[in-house]
Amino acid sequence: MADMLVKLFQTPSSQETEKDLSDSGIRIKRALAPDRRKIIEFSKTCAEEDYSDEVTAAFANNPITCYVATKDKKPVGFACFEATAKNFFGPMAVLKEERKKGIGKALLLRSLQSMEEMGYAYAIIGWPSRTAIPFYEKCVQAEMIPEKSSGVYTRMVEIDE
Repeated sequence: MADMLVKLFQTPSSQETEKDLSDSGIRIKRALAPDRRKIIEFSKTCAEEDYSDEVTAAFANNPITCYVATKDKKPVGFACFEATAKNFFGPMAVLKEERKKGIGKALLLRSLQSMEEMGYAYAIIGWPSRTAIPFYEKCVQAEMIPEKSSGVYTRMVEIDE
């Protein structure tokens, strides 16, 4: 699977989406060290994939490169950046029952804003699932990078290219 590219200088603000979520009791926050274990455990169970390795890597960065969505003081979603590689967005996941409310969009936009503040003009969405591609295209006009290899992921143990 190829990666996607996002022009950060054309990415919309997350403020309006976050305000709508806040009105319904959902908050988007940059993760803090005291919540590390809670968010890592959440990342193991909130999606089909176990993203705990990447979340752990995001917590090793300073500042932490992970945002969390909370509802009733419990995590309902998260997004990381600069976890797998520099200038990479992902992983991101939202509880199945909380999807289609704008949580993923808010997490994505807030993360991309942080990447732009770090000085990047473009961001790479690493190895998105086929079902996530339309979401990224719609939210931030992300484009597929025409590449036949697995890119940076070829360094993974289970990939033999």
